[in-house]
Amino acid sequence: MRVLRLPAIHHDANLVVVEGSAGNLLIDAGTSWYQSLQVERIKGVLADENRLDRIILTSKRYPCSGGAKHLSESFSDCTVHIHPDGQAALEIGDFFTTWANRFDSDMPPVVSQSVDEGDVFALGDGQVESLSLPGHSLDGMGYWIPEQKMMILGTLLPRADRPTRWDLPGGCLPDVLESLKRVVAYKPKSIIPLQGPAIKGVQHVKEILKRHIGFFEACLENDGKVSLSVPKPAKTALWYSPHPPWPLDEQEQV
Repeated sequence: MRVLRLPAIHHDANLVVVEGSAGNLLIDAGTSWYQSLQVERIKGVLADENRLDRIILTSKRYPCSGGAKHLSESFSDCTVHIHPDGQAALEIGDFFTTWANRFDSDMPPVVSQSVDEGDVFALGDGQVESLSLPGHSLDGMGYWIPEQKMMILGTLLPRADRPTRWDLPGGCLPDVLESLKRVVAYKPKSIIPLQGPAIKGVQHVKEILKRHIGFFEACLENDGKVSLSVPKPAKTALWYSPHPPWPLDEQEQV
């Protein structure tokens, strides 16, 4: 089995192509801004450029889901999967809860199938397992690839140096903490966040998760409020930008 991260473009999420001997899938679809380019990027890394069986989403947020309709249609109507709490938003093209409106964009509606806690996508020589990881939103999902001890986290961990927001519709601070602690229990060797480079190495991953958990624990102790030293997020930001900035060292930039 082969796992490839297609680095995020602008506001898009990282796209993750998982290619197996019995099927291929894509994790997250990016916005609709670069959807045609994303199709070409995906075809460029697949052994069979027209074979994509399904798209599974970490969240209904526009940076993850906006391109799902176009990508699905471009690969022989492959199925789109999202947590049940995100299905209605996708199917009506809700540009409020998806946050497409924050990007001055429409949300292309797309029919989806549910993906739930414990669902397994078998790919022949490996598999992808689904975890419900609410916190940023109720429909937040993570995907665990046991053969590589890799976790794809989407909006729960936007970047190594940027903690997620929970003050958006469906967000919950205690859920963020519980979900991150659950990720720690898997002892991943690598994490692919929403954007930015993969986080690699067991100890390094542990340190990054500890930093994020510490941030949210401090917020919880502060009556659920972010420190006044943290700037107000931009209207499109799905994360906070701590001050002083958290480092992105060479190991994180692999």
